[in-house]
Amino acid sequence: MDLLTVTSTQWDAWIAQFFLPLARILSVLATAPVLGQSPAPVQVRIGLGLALTLVIAPALPPTHPSVSLVTLEGGMLLLEQIGIGLILGFCLNIVFAAVTMAGDMMGLQMGLGFASFYDPTHATFRPLVGQFLTILFTLIFLSMDGHLLVIDALADSFQQIPLDPALQFHAQGWQIGLIWAGALFVDALRLSLPVLAALLVTNLGLGVLTRAAPQLNLFAVGFPLTLAVGFIVLDFSLPALPVLAERMIHASIEMGLRMTTGLLH
Repeated sequence: MDLLTVTSTQWDAWIAQFFLPLARILSVLATAPVLGQSPAPVQVRIGLGLALTLVIAPALPPTHPSVSLVTLEGGMLLLEQIGIGLILGFCLNIVFAAVTMAGDMMGLQMGLGFASFYDPTHATFRPLVGQFLTILFTLIFLSMDGHLLVIDALADSFQQIPLDPALQFHAQGWQIGLIWAGALFVDALRLSLPVLAALLVTNLGLGVLTRAAPQLNLFAVGFPLTLAVGFIVLDFSLPALPVLAERMIHASIEMGLRMTTGLLH
């Protein structure tokens, strides 16, 4: 009786069936917020990527036609999976960058442009208010199971963008991404607008007061006043942050899928 034989073509198909999803999953884990940050050891991220691949890959249909990773077509398909994963992670990172930008704008207007803390995640110094909002946004992201939403969107991406070498590149996906990025930064401006508007009124009042009383020490009065007004308005604005954060996170995941689907179909 003949033993079970496996041809080289079958081996190539099985290897591609595992490594192609692994490339997409590791790309997302390398760039997605929280999951891809430097405090998470590389070994943990690789182990998580392997575990997710073992769960997702068996449920995927085989590539049609079957490709070998050692061919030019297989290499291009591998790069395609890496690009899809990077785009999905990048869309989520834009949300965190927008929140950080909103905090930096508030801190600058409050007179805290010089106050910065070392951020071990990005190995750089970050302004105080921007760092505070980023940490708060990260906690909201975890509390709403954002890390699980990322994994769910990653699994869903294999249904919307299958492992198919016949997919063609289309530039309209970039237009979708640019429009969404502009709308996202409008949300960030909306987040910082109450503080910026209050500080604008405060600075106008200080300007009028300085004209009325030139002997007034503007630095001694203005700096504590802008700090107090900024923190008070920020405190009143924080209850709206979870609602805005949830909307921005869901929109970023949806837009990441729409953008990759628009680029490859």
